[in-house]
This record gives sequence, structure tokens and C-alpha cells, in this order.
Amino acid sequence: NACTIQPDTDTPFAEMMVDLYNKSALSLMISIGHRVGLFDALDRAGPSTSQRLAEHADLDERYVREWLGAMTTGRIVAHDPTTNTFWLPKDHADLLTRRSAEGNLAVTAQFIPVLAGVEDEIVACFRDGGGVPYASFPRFHDVMAEESDQTVVAALAEHILPLAPGLTYRLQQGIDVLDAGCGRGHAMLELAARYPSSRFLGVDLSEAAVRYANDEAQRRGRPNVTFEVLDLTAFETDRRFDLITSFDAIHDQADPAGMLRGIATSLRKDGVYLAQDIAGASRIGDNMDAPLAPFIYTISCLHCMTVSLAQGGAGLGAAWGEQLALRMLHEAGFERVAAHRLEHDIMNVYYVAQRT
Repeated sequence: NACTIQPDTDTPFAEMMVDLYNKSALSLMISIGHRVGLFDALDRAGPSTSQRLAEHADLDERYVREWLGAMTTGRIVAHDPTTNTFWLPKDHADLLTRRSAEGNLAVTAQFIPVLAGVEDEIVACFRDGGGVPYASFPRFHDVMAEESDQTVVAALAEHILPLAPGLTYRLQQGIDVLDAGCGRGHAMLELAARYPSSRFLGVDLSEAAVRYANDEAQRRGRPNVTFEVLDLTAFETDRRFDLITSFDAIHDQADPAGMLRGIATSLRKDGVYLAQDIAGASRIGDNMDAPLAPFIYTISCLHCMTVSLAQGGAGLGAAWGEQLALRMLHEAGFERVAAHRLEHDIMNVYYVAQRT
């Protein structure tokens, strides 16, 4: 039998579910709009018909028209039915276009279809255990790099590096830096350009990401940065560093505790470990009012936790929480640890750790 939900007369939970389905659908359409450049095109073009917008964006009009239907009924794009034109209000454009100085939230919407692509494999894991490997996420590094450009790369000089007193001066003078879990290497490429006297090394499990990073370093002419493929499961190296960073990289490792121990022993005596990881509490009940809690647990289940389990790892997950992170940092050998929140990044916490 067909089931009809009537939000005006049904329960508040039914209304919430209808709202949920609408917003879930909008997440997919926001991701598509970002990828094909429709938000940027609409922002540049001003009030436009679907045909004019399609021509401006060099896209198929029929698909643009249907996308505008979702965006308009979702109250994201404004519409004048008398002229059949559409436009992006300025306050919406400030958060959904590539020109945004406040952070492009459309970037984050891309995680939804990326994660949905492994749903069948995750369902099998629910039944049989195990995990889904990194190789099953072909676009994840693309999206993470774009997200990291906003939360990390753009904030490095002004907000992140100053969390460790004196670090900027040391970088100017010349030190050895390691980025553990570097992805496509955008953070190290940025630092290598700013601090030519310092030496930078990025390591990551993904061969494709490391290949991209090395190609980019060569293209930009950055001889002071290199990238290597390295499995961080049992992190160990004879090399020593003055600064080690990890950006959103600890919680999805197979052996996060071992990686933290390896980082601690790889630092020189006065070395600094600077880490960004997911904000939140270690207990589910303490995250009830966290603004992105369902999103974080979902990303964890469909990526962070499962890629660790696929390696036979701990499956720590993105929602490991600040309390557990602080405990693990101390157990790894860091005697001095400070946690910082930055105004531009509501999703993450930044740790500054030293051995003595």
C-alpha cells in the first residue's frame, strides 16, 4: 500500500523526515552545481533565464533548468516567475561560490555523493565486518584537497602557524618539516613557497596523491619540497624533524597510537607537532548539540573508520573526540599539549604538542 505523508497534520517527526529528504536531495544538487560551475556562473551573470545561464556556463539547458527547479524550491536560488529569471542572492553567493572569502560551503556538499558511492560495500561490512579500502574512493583526495585549501592552506600563515610561538621565525630561518598524511600536498607546497630556507617532506599512503604532489612541486618550481609514498601504520624513520604536521590524518590510520608514537620520536628535542583533527567529544551523549555531529559520524562510518578497518586497523573513526586525542598524545610521549579552536573552522580542533 502507498504511504502518504501529510506534514501539516502528521507528527513533528514526520515533518522532520520530509525536511530531511528535501535537504538530502539539495546536498546532491549543491555538489553538482559546484562541480559544473553553476553557482559561479549565476553569480557572474545576474538574473538569467535557464537558457541564458546554460549558455553562460556552457552547459545543457535541460539539465540546468531542472537544477534550477531544485535550487529555487529549496530557497537557495531566487526566482521571478513573471520574467522566468533566476539569480543568486549575495549572502548565498558569499557561501556557495569560488570567490567566497568566508569559505565555499558547496565544497563540503561533495562528500555526500562520494560517500554514497560505497554504500553497497558498507552494507556488506555491516553484515560481515571488515572495511572498505582507500581505492574505493576515487574522488576523495580531490574533495579533501579542495576542503583543505579552505580550512588549512588559506589559514596557515595567519591563524595556524602562530598557535606555536616562535614557529614562523624558525621556518624563516630554515628547519626540517614533515607532513604525515599529506594527501595532494597543498599545505607543504604553500609552506615551501613561503619559507624557501626550510626543507619540506610530505608522506602519504596514496600513490596517486603523492604522484600529483610531486608533479605539482616540479611545475611550481619548489626544490625544497618532496613527497614520498609511506605506509604510516607503524610509523618509524631514522630522520629527525623540527616540525611535524598532520591535517585531518590521525583518526583514519590503521594504528593511530603507533603513528603518534612515531611522530613523537621523530621530533628533535625542541620540535613541535602541529595537528588538525575533527572537533567534538569522545562520548556520543556529549555531542548532542554539536552543529555537525551527524555529518561527522556519517563521514566516519563511510570513510574514516572503514578505511582503517580495511587495513586490519583500530577503526578509531573521525568522532574519536578531544578527550581521547589528548590522552593518546600524552601516552605517545608529548608532555605539553594545547588544544585550540579557530573561528574560521567549526569542524576541527588544532593541537600543538611538544615532548618537553
